Amino acid sequence: MKRINRIRRNQDFKAIIAKRHINKSDEYIVYTDQNNLGYTRIGISVSSKLGNAIVRNKIKRQIRAMIHDLMKLDKNVDIVIIARDGFKKNSYEINKTALKKVLKIN
Repeated sequence: MKRINRIRRNQDFKAIIAKRHINKSDEYIVYTDQNNLGYTRIGISVSSKLGNAIVRNKIKRQIRAMIHDLMKLDKNVDIVIIARDGFKKNSYEINKTALKKVLKIN
């Protein structure tokens, strides 16, 4: 993902989460909000409860790869994806299918 398509500031994460447009599964919690930027921004959060820094970074890389395969980043939307404990129990393909379902992509 390009840098312009990432949400990096804690303030932005909190603002999107505060809107409470939420979708849940066993693997993810996804918050969405509209923006006026002309492109999609995505933030990924992985709790330290899921593992050490190596494991968390691996999960983030996998989620970025899934997003690259599933989405075009041309909509006016901000998305925050939070990985849950169910993510570690499943394979990559199952997690990708779950992300597609939670993001409501056809």
